[in-house]
Amino acid sequence: MRFELAPHPTHRPPPPYTLWASAERSAAFGETATLNLWFGVSAPIGRFLIPPVSPEPARRDNLWRSTCFECFLKGEGEEAYQEWNFAPSGDWAAYDFTSEREGMAPAEVASPPYIRTEDNLTWWGLGATLSIPADIRFTIALSAIVEETSGERLFFALHHPSEQPDFHHPDCFTARLA
Repeated sequence: MRFELAPHPTHRPPPPYTLWASAERSAAFGETATLNLWFGVSAPIGRFLIPPVSPEPARRDNLWRSTCFECFLKGEGEEAYQEWNFAPSGDWAAYDFTSEREGMAPAEVASPPYIRTEDNLTWWGLGATLSIPADIRFTIALSAIVEETSGERLFFALHHPSEQPDFHHPDCFTARLA
């Protein structure tokens, strides 16, 4: 499924580019399934501050302080959720929460996500592939923080229910994985 991400209205009028995301759950292999995410930006990559590619991509905190793409997964009917962050550097983060912004802990991850960036001159994108439990139906929230070369950070999401950007808000979980 493809989703359009909207800029948060309090930061400035919509920029002259768009962001979109797609989320596809593939067939299960035993207890796990694969989630393929793709985030696209319809502007040249040179317009943005992009962290350099990590020689050894790893789990790192605070990726949201620069250009970063995010996926939040919540089992249907649950308060607990998981947050995934993906940086164009190849670095990533995963956190478990017991409820909205409560009980944050590093998520147990059996294998790191596979992250790749593609530059197509007039647009660029980031793909991330990760393993998820096969037996859970998820509602998801997709978001992005993009930092322009001016240093301005813009916040994009499927839905902005708050006056300030808040990707953890329960009303952000507007999409379902089939």
